[in-house]
Amino acid sequence: MPSFTVYTGSKDGLAKPRTTTKPDQLTGDQVYLRVTASGMCFTDVHYKHGDVALGHEGVGVVEQTGPGATYLKKGDRVGWGYQTDHCGHCLECLQGNDVFCKERVLYGSGNTDQGSFATHAVLREAFLHPIPDEISNEDAAPLQCAGATVFTALHDVDSNDTVGIMGVGGLGHIAIQFAAKLGCRVVVLSGSDSKKSDATKLGAHRFVAMNKGNIDEQLGDWKISRLLVTTSAQPAWDKILPLLSTRARIYPLSVSSDNLEMPYMPLIMSGITIHGSLVASRPIHRKMLEFAALHQIKPVLEKFEMTEDGINKAFERLEAGKVQYRVVLLPKQK
Repeated sequence: MPSFTVYTGSKDGLAKPRTTTKPDQLTGDQVYLRVTASGMCFTDVHYKHGDVALGHEGVGVVEQTGPGATYLKKGDRVGWGYQTDHCGHCLECLQGNDVFCKERVLYGSGNTDQGSFATHAVLREAFLHPIPDEISNEDAAPLQCAGATVFTALHDVDSNDTVGIMGVGGLGHIAIQFAAKLGCRVVVLSGSDSKKSDATKLGAHRFVAMNKGNIDEQLGDWKISRLLVTTSAQPAWDKILPLLSTRARIYPLSVSSDNLEMPYMPLIMSGITIHGSLVASRPIHRKMLEFAALHQIKPVLEKFEMTEDGINKAFERLEAGKVQYRVVLLPKQK
């Protein structure tokens, strides 16, 4: 049986290579692919101490398909993200919301011997997404999770909406681009003005540095109708909520170990909604890739080799908060 390498977590928190094998005969709609790029997400940090194949922002080229595969063929370029399976028959699945299926398979909790930190992978065709020709492998990789996550919170905005994006980081810098290309007024909220130039280049129309006293003056006469929180630290809600319009929606997108706590009365009096969101359903994922291709949405990248040393160096830089703005791992050049 052909063998390939996956990089797994370990007790000491270092990614380590492991050899695994591809089945002699693929079954159902299984697809065997060669990995050409992988993003690194902070979620990967949460699993690097476990016996789990790491990585969930993968791009690869199809090498073989199982008997149940219907549309992919050898040589096709595809990507995959946080979810890799579902039941297919519950109401959530039938309505296109399979990311909330009770039998869903998510990164780290199922299919733990397959990941995008690898030379190859075996995955279901149903959860592989064709990559448009206009998007390179390295640009496509972070879109499979970071791009899908922020686009889910933005895909149904109105072009007259004022979108607030809290944080200019791995998620936020992509969200700024999507919101701007969707025709929205884009306001970036950040702790200081150190990233104001970056935010403006990415498409932000206004920038609010929260450490400056004149927050209302910085925002002007706009009220934020949709707020994407991409920072792991809890915002100072007493300063944020007055910036929102009536019936605004708040999307907490980053994973935090802290509870979400905010003043009670402003939510009631202004009809504000807090909207839980988990990456993208497959239809929205496909739309995201098409939109990114048309509008040339590109993550800002730091590149590392897909080797034990390269992965661990990338982890070290990511955990130190030094990455600008997404890590991408690429196969070692021969």
